[in-house]
Amino acid sequence: MIIFITGGARSGKSRYAQERVLALSNNPVYVATAKVWDDDFEQRVKRHQNDRDERWTNFEEQRNVSALPIDNRVAMIDCVTLWLTNFFVDTKSDIHASLELLKKEIDALHTKSGTFFIISNEIGMGVHADTEIGRKFTDLQGWANQYIAAKAEEVVLMVSGIPVKIK
Repeated sequence: MIIFITGGARSGKSRYAQERVLALSNNPVYVATAKVWDDDFEQRVKRHQNDRDERWTNFEEQRNVSALPIDNRVAMIDCVTLWLTNFFVDTKSDIHASLELLKKEIDALHTKSGTFFIISNEIGMGVHADTEIGRKFTDLQGWANQYIAAKAEEVVLMVSGIPVKIK
């Protein structure tokens, strides 16, 4: 089962997902898709790591999340935006190739037994990107979110820390 949680920056997505995950499992999995690009981002990663205790099994996987041993587990995959960024960089900003790589991963997760909370950002709801590459990535993110939401059994939009059930 896929539960998709999306929203803006600092909307409470990760906190909400962690609460939901811990309500279902005493030994959940956390999958971090981030590549640490700089010192500022490293601090963000450490803050997220400090939010989790010894009950969590942690994996860092930037691309092939579906290959991880998460079958029959409750897992939190955080986040689609960073996951997409890895594909976008690998494909030299090819929107279609990046989207296909993500779709392949989502399809593989959809066939696994387990409960997978997938976290994403709604970057298209904010300021219009100034650059062509920014606009391309915003489009990619929007199409990826639509695909995941269609596959998900449940979709939640976080708004100012409040979960709004969409599906």
